[in-house]
Amino acid sequence: MAGLVEQAYEFADECHRGQKRVSGEPYIAHPLQTALFLVDLRLDVNTIVAALLHDVVEDCDVALDELASRFGTEVAKLVDGVTKLTKSLFEEQDHLYAESLRKMLVAMAEDIRVVLIKLADRLHNMRTLDVLPPEKRRRIAQETLDIYSPLAHRLGIWEIKWRLDDLAFFYLDEDRYHEISNMLAAKREERETYVGQVASRLREAMKVSNLTGEVVGRPKSIYSTYRKMERYAAQGKELSDIYDLYALRVLVDSKDDCYKTLGVIHQLWHPIPGQFDDYIANPKENMYQALHTTVICDGGSPLEVQIKTYELHEIAEYGVAAHWRYKEGRANDLRFEEKMTWLRQVLDWQREMAATDEFIESVKQDIFQDQVFVYTPKGAIVELTAGSTPIDFGYKIHTDLGHRCIGAKVNGRLVSLDTKLQNGDTVEVLASKLDRGPSLDWLNPNRGYVGSASARQKVRLWFRRQARSANIQRGRELLRRELRRLNQRLDDAEVLSLCNYDNMEELLANLGSGGITETQVGYRLAQARQEPLSPIVGGKPKLALSSPGSGISVLGVGDLLTRMAPCCNPIPGDSITGFVTRARGVTVHKQGCSNLANEDEPERIVHVDWGTTYELYPVRIRVTAYDRVGLLRDVTSAVSAEDVNIASVVTKEHPDGTVTMELTIYTKNLEQLGRLFAKLEGVRSIIDVTRDRSTIPLLTPN
Repeated sequence: MAGLVEQAYEFADECHRGQKRVSGEPYIAHPLQTALFLVDLRLDVNTIVAALLHDVVEDCDVALDELASRFGTEVAKLVDGVTKLTKSLFEEQDHLYAESLRKMLVAMAEDIRVVLIKLADRLHNMRTLDVLPPEKRRRIAQETLDIYSPLAHRLGIWEIKWRLDDLAFFYLDEDRYHEISNMLAAKREERETYVGQVASRLREAMKVSNLTGEVVGRPKSIYSTYRKMERYAAQGKELSDIYDLYALRVLVDSKDDCYKTLGVIHQLWHPIPGQFDDYIANPKENMYQALHTTVICDGGSPLEVQIKTYELHEIAEYGVAAHWRYKEGRANDLRFEEKMTWLRQVLDWQREMAATDEFIESVKQDIFQDQVFVYTPKGAIVELTAGSTPIDFGYKIHTDLGHRCIGAKVNGRLVSLDTKLQNGDTVEVLASKLDRGPSLDWLNPNRGYVGSASARQKVRLWFRRQARSANIQRGRELLRRELRRLNQRLDDAEVLSLCNYDNMEELLANLGSGGITETQVGYRLAQARQEPLSPIVGGKPKLALSSPGSGISVLGVGDLLTRMAPCCNPIPGDSITGFVTRARGVTVHKQGCSNLANEDEPERIVHVDWGTTYELYPVRIRVTAYDRVGLLRDVTSAVSAEDVNIASVVTKEHPDGTVTMELTIYTKNLEQLGRLFAKLEGVRSIIDVTRDRSTIPLLTPN
């Protein structure tokens, strides 16, 4: 076997002779480094050989038949799976890239070693990215975060994932990378000393309980620290609140010893409630297994401890590559086969979806994103994309069940169809006995009915199969509604120009079938040339149109209305303190302001910090509805749920039992406005929601 690897290297060296990388080094260095990384993973000979040869077809015009005759059919198939499609003079670059990615993903589903070679190939390319132009570096780094890092995570290969994450982060935001790197380095000695002390205490306690194992500090990657800091900042927390800055890894011989070690740790230190996870009894979808607990350790510092066997640690670091090593000599590994069912899903999509863009969307959303695990009423586990709803669950069980879904129960209680499912929920779909179809509202992202790309694709397919004339009629109604919403008067030629269509019937059919959404059309229509604003009688607007507060998001108080205190007039960069007023939200003062020095209600003083500056736009909305008790409350609640501030509300009753409400609101952009329209139209008794431009400045997409 070693002879085959040597032959492959000599053949690759001959094929690439005279070729140079952009860095100036001989090209053979790249396939060699790719193969050496896979040697570290201890993969089989055919994978190593394919890694050495993975560029000879693409860059050296070597035929796959020649590879098959020299090194075997298996090697040729692996090389073919990694090879990009030949560039056609008639294909756009983006289309070519999408087709190449589709080809690789399908080949991966048939043989997982294809993606292991591609990941090793990408890792070496990322290590030598600095020689490329800045724009290309950023594009490749973003692609790595979007595609290859999630793939490594899905396959459980932490050793590749964290390296790809850190390298991509470096090229996408070098200043932030160095900031976090320096911050971690500055506290490294302190952290290592502290972790060494608690590790020594744990070793002694394990020895008393006759437990042997390895106790070491667990390092944090720079990108994972950045992501955690971003999440904590969004919650108004500080870096010191991150539980796993201090972390230990304990490796023992058996799963029984894992649980015994957990008992020792909880006797030694007090566990933090809600911070324990048993991934041994409930493995993650990428085969990861360990016990996680967080305890209050010496000096009151939180300490996260991961406990696993040596075998489980190897699988955690190297995922499917390690699994193959351990499965040798075993019969069928049913658990492994269950965890790899998502690969078969890729093949199903390949057969069902003709459009490459839809295929890539499904893979990105349903395979690369986090998962939730729910139960059927009979106790079977169903894996769904995070953010999935009962409708997604119905389509996962059977397409026809999704089409006929009219309601759902979660944990025995009736819930709305836009309810987001959580891990451990038991879900039951209530289906119509009639042969009804899905609602077009399910495709509206602002409504939140469908969270997975695969369910969305099945809904689109249902509408495409309906009569074209019905789709055109439905599309015409949706277009009229969107124009009425925006208070636009456009002829067909203007609509077609804005939406980049040549034929009105084609536009209406696509809109009616869900191929394009109301939101997308609304964005286009909002860019139309507008008539000048109507003159303001008497030189004064009907309503005050100044933007509320400072337009500054203040961390620590959510989206409360804020204003700068005129007494000290703080500006961005000053140290500030918030004071909760009784009627005007939060007033922001400089720290040390004399007006707060003698405040006798200290509970009204809150911690604030400068957040992100954004522009707010005043927009007037006209709501027509059937009058009823509680209508105004429901409307204002819907607006508040979208974190939109209401400047004024004017209502007018009509003899026919209807009522008109004119609301002036402050919104950030069209996306937020579109979500608000969708929410308002879902309020009971509302007939119509339109936008009034009579005295309001125009809002254009951000």
